[in-house]
Amino acid sequence: MTTVRILDADAARTAIPDLCEVLSDGVNGGASLGFMLPFSPQDAEIYWHEVAEAVASGSVILAVAEHEGRVVGTVQVGLASKPNQPHRGDLMKLLVHRDARGLGLSRKLMAAVEEEAARRGRTLLVLDTATGSEAEAIYPRFGWERVGTIPDYAMWPQGGFCGTTLFYKRVG
Repeated sequence: MTTVRILDADAARTAIPDLCEVLSDGVNGGASLGFMLPFSPQDAEIYWHEVAEAVASGSVILAVAEHEGRVVGTVQVGLASKPNQPHRGDLMKLLVHRDARGLGLSRKLMAAVEEEAARRGRTLLVLDTATGSEAEAIYPRFGWERVGTIPDYAMWPQGGFCGTTLFYKRVG
């Protein structure tokens, strides 16, 4: 059975071991997620503790997909905190473990987090993703509008520059 849910801070802390595995799998699978190789699940612990604290403060929405009792996917929305951006959120780190791909989890995660962002008063979401990546092809299928690309924006985990493609979606 597969479920998707929005986590509170306590549930986020409990999910950290599985979230570490999902992030490590993504980085080791070549996804440009802000981390460099080598990267182990233990390397992800500090990051996920920071995310749990951001969930506790109300600045991040964290959704997870669970399959057969373990977290195998996740996505976040950072809630813009500037006074002139109370309507905006930044979609971050849509990840599905390679062992769980093909189950429609990306679509379910996106729908859940978009709905929660709208419930929290957000009407516009934005994201960036590595140009030429598998992820870049997913977002238009979910109704996201491509804005453009920035060359040499970041690096692939194994090294070498990659561009980023920007997208937005109106929600709510």
